[in-house]
Amino acid sequence: MTRALMQSWGKTTLVISMFLTSMLAASVPASGQQVRGTPGSPSATTSIDGKQIPPPPPKFGGVIKQDAKDSTTWWPPRVVPPKGAPNVLLIMTDDQGYGVPGTFGGIIPTPALDRIANAGLRYTQFHSTALCSPTRAALITGRNHHSVGFGVVSEISTGYPGYDSVIGPDNATIGEILKENGYATSWFGKNHNTPGYQQSPTAGPFNQWPVGMGFEYFYGYMGGETDQWTPYLFQNTTPISPWIGKPGYNLTTDLADEAIKYMRDLNASAPDKPFFLYYVPGGSHSPHQPTPEWIEKFKGKFDMGYEKMRDQIFENQKRLGVVPATTQLTPWPEGIPKWDSLTEVQKKLYARQAEVYAAYTAYTDYEIGRVIQNVQDMGKLDNTLIIYIDGDNGTSAEGTTEGTFNQMTAYNGILKVPEPLQLLHYNDWGSDKSYPHMSVGWAWAFDTPFKWTKQVASHFGGTRQGMAISWPGHIKDVGGIRTQFHHMIDIVPTILEATGIQVPDLVNGIKQKPIEGVSMAYTFDKANASAPSKRETQYFEMLGNRAIYHQGWVAATTPPAPPWVMGQAKMPEVTTGYTWELYNIAEDYSENNDLAAKNPSKLKDLQALFLTEAAKYNVFPMDNSLQSRLLTARPSAVSGKTEFAYTGENIGIPVGNAPDILDKDFRITSAVTIPEGGAEGVIVTMGGRFGGYALLLSHSFNWWFKSSLFKTLGVGLLALGLLLTLVGRSRKWGRSGMRIGYSLVLLSALWVLSVFATDIFGLGRGRPVFVYNLLDLERFRWKGLDSLSAGKHTIVFDFKYDGPGPGKGGTGVLSIDGKEVDRKTIPHTIPAVMTMDETFDVGVDTRTPVDFTYEVPFRFNGTIDKLTFNLGPRQWSELDRKTVEEMVARARD
Repeated sequence: MTRALMQSWGKTTLVISMFLTSMLAASVPASGQQVRGTPGSPSATTSIDGKQIPPPPPKFGGVIKQDAKDSTTWWPPRVVPPKGAPNVLLIMTDDQGYGVPGTFGGIIPTPALDRIANAGLRYTQFHSTALCSPTRAALITGRNHHSVGFGVVSEISTGYPGYDSVIGPDNATIGEILKENGYATSWFGKNHNTPGYQQSPTAGPFNQWPVGMGFEYFYGYMGGETDQWTPYLFQNTTPISPWIGKPGYNLTTDLADEAIKYMRDLNASAPDKPFFLYYVPGGSHSPHQPTPEWIEKFKGKFDMGYEKMRDQIFENQKRLGVVPATTQLTPWPEGIPKWDSLTEVQKKLYARQAEVYAAYTAYTDYEIGRVIQNVQDMGKLDNTLIIYIDGDNGTSAEGTTEGTFNQMTAYNGILKVPEPLQLLHYNDWGSDKSYPHMSVGWAWAFDTPFKWTKQVASHFGGTRQGMAISWPGHIKDVGGIRTQFHHMIDIVPTILEATGIQVPDLVNGIKQKPIEGVSMAYTFDKANASAPSKRETQYFEMLGNRAIYHQGWVAATTPPAPPWVMGQAKMPEVTTGYTWELYNIAEDYSENNDLAAKNPSKLKDLQALFLTEAAKYNVFPMDNSLQSRLLTARPSAVSGKTEFAYTGENIGIPVGNAPDILDKDFRITSAVTIPEGGAEGVIVTMGGRFGGYALLLSHSFNWWFKSSLFKTLGVGLLALGLLLTLVGRSRKWGRSGMRIGYSLVLLSALWVLSVFATDIFGLGRGRPVFVYNLLDLERFRWKGLDSLSAGKHTIVFDFKYDGPGPGKGGTGVLSIDGKEVDRKTIPHTIPAVMTMDETFDVGVDTRTPVDFTYEVPFRFNGTIDKLTFNLGPRQWSELDRKTVEEMVARARD
């Protein structure tokens, strides 16, 4: 009996000993960790110190014996943020300068931004980099844009550390940091931080995609812009087309719907898991494409013209206190025509452009408001830090001095679109029939009270952004205004301080570069409302324009050419050819009074400081060229290839992985098999409605008879015919009226018969056609006269380019089975950018049609046995060639 008791007691003490040992092992956290719950249990959680992420796996704290009944289970604690860490909703709009939103004095209502400002704080000296993807890189990394490879947008990246558009693994994003500390991380909307040559959804690589940079879920588009009606959209890394079968679809609403769905699904699955949601819709970047009801709200609101609108905004800003009372309105520039100098037709057209831009801006803010409201509806608003940044740079001047119904024309250096063609798009401005941008006068006025616009990093018109932050219970000076000088790089450290999460030393085993921003959380305290800014120095540089801020002073270069000439001006030597200006912004908020001549010693000191900062943050070598950088080679998977071959159907190949036919000779050879009964459909296409090309076999003629125009005409004839027939019976002229009515009814009947006839006999079907869409300004077609019979055929389109120089014309020859069937010489081609958001497709057209003679997807119903592209060298001018060769040589050195 005693022996049995002793054995039982021994086992009991052994179990207790093992349990206490496991408890001790599990309850001694690493420095800075917070363990909650019973250690080793399934519900145990821990907040890590965050210096190394992901953290090393914890040592097993249980007991393992040969028999499970003698062993003790132990679960590693689930990583969660520090107790009380808030949700984070980070919002940023696009191409909206300081004078755009009503919250900062603009005449466009922005109630969602008002809501955040009224519940929190407004910041009146917050800054961007002056351009899209550089600002975004700074925002998500907490480091200067050159420090993380985004000295310029990815489309003109070059092979230098500050300009290669690669966010390296030593620059972990806020998404990566928060994810490894227990947050659910997501990204909705615009990316523009993945190099264009890495955007293939099959080839990747994906480490530079949002899902590879710490964002567990991505729903948005990869480039700098996309058509809002038929967006080039991704869910994580999978291309999707949610607009198919949804009349009236618009991406702006879709993004809000998806963000709301994501938050609700997360709340249902893990209600206590905090979220970091990065919400960056495309409004108001071109193309300006709001829904019709939003455009209607702004009809007639801009008939006063841009100068008077600017005066209104300035008065509003002073009334709201978002500019100091002593602020001076900077002068109107000589290069932009004054409103009174415009013709009545121009005024009507320009006002329409502003109506659509304003509608897009207000529409975007409305959908942002729905996302914010959903946070409240879930009961999470009181524990959510919301940061709403109005614009990633100043308002865009890339629409030229006249505006354009198709922004692709401006991107290709076409600065004047014929006015009659512009007017043809007056009623559909903003619809899927246009890809529009507004005239420069509006852009300048929307940056009130400052000088300059987007792209210009030297002046606040390009870099000053309105921003509001709310955090219930932590910001008690609700509705307050903060004037401290801050920058995009300060957002990451602000979020980290608010969440109690440390900046990591190691991420995935890689030593991290220091965070270069400073936290803005000190401004949350009302006692610090007038505290000196913790950011004493900040450099700016973009495309050669540069500035340096230091302790209330700014030295800035005078832009040698305005951005609306789209890189066509002759530029000075980048290091020594610029004039400098000097401003005391502590007294001169709008940079109106240049003190360079009065205080040369101060200017000299700041110029020297700029060089120090530029060397520190990878700004060198500076480069003010544009077109040569746009055309430079990049390390894509197809770099240097001159022959491409495809078989069968291949869709969704991004521009960076497709054959580049611009400014060169090229030959397309398609070996196809035509089935019995003939074939039709797209063999290969690049681009779409607003620029591109397609090789296809045509529809039967019924594409015209079935078109919306012909249907409208047919229905109209039928209705008119019936009306005349009925009315004619009771009138003196009845016999004549009835004859006309009968004739119209007969014409309508013939229309119906024509549809059936072309369907039955396939008239015109299967003829080879090559279409070249010159930016929706003109379309050139090479056509075969005969349909292809059943069997194998070879279709060749051979183009000889009239170089050197960009955008020249050339002669194209279409041949079938070795026989020339059409030859045509065209005066111009697309010089630099064929498309921004369309893809290269073989065997189908996945987006918008290049030609109006077919509707997408117009899948080829024969067989593509082999499709090849043979490319000649790019025929640059000698100046372009020399510039690029020197650039490549420097990169190799």
